[in-house]
Amino acid sequence: QVLLVESGGGLVQAGDSLRLSCAASGRTVTINVMAWFRQAPGKDREFVAALYWDGSTTRYADSVKGRFTISRDNTGDTWYLQMDSLKPEDTGIYFCAARPGLGLATSRASYDYWGQGTQVTVSS
Repeated sequence: QVLLVESGGGLVQAGDSLRLSCAASGRTVTINVMAWFRQAPGKDREFVAALYWDGSTTRYADSVKGRFTISRDNTGDTWYLQMDSLKPEDTGIYFCAARPGLGLATSRASYDYWGQGTQVTVSS
């Protein structure tokens, strides 16, 4: 089992930056892909970014490409989402996720482990 805990959310203004963290514990050796999803009020949870455990390859949603960066620390047990040039439409609950399988999947169903979420609010 893998436990994921997010941190770093908050209230910011449009154009500001924010960095989210996800700390993993438990059987982290089983993780091959780390990811971030988000869910706006009244909407489905959507893919934001994903990263292979070794840091070799990343994938981003078109809506965040060029503004957000996913990365990991040296241990691979913590990963980050650096969010720059934030927009009001980036508002939502951000979840980190992980999966043992290969492939930088974008579907929610492909991920086995989830954090509890952290709120990000961007005011205009």
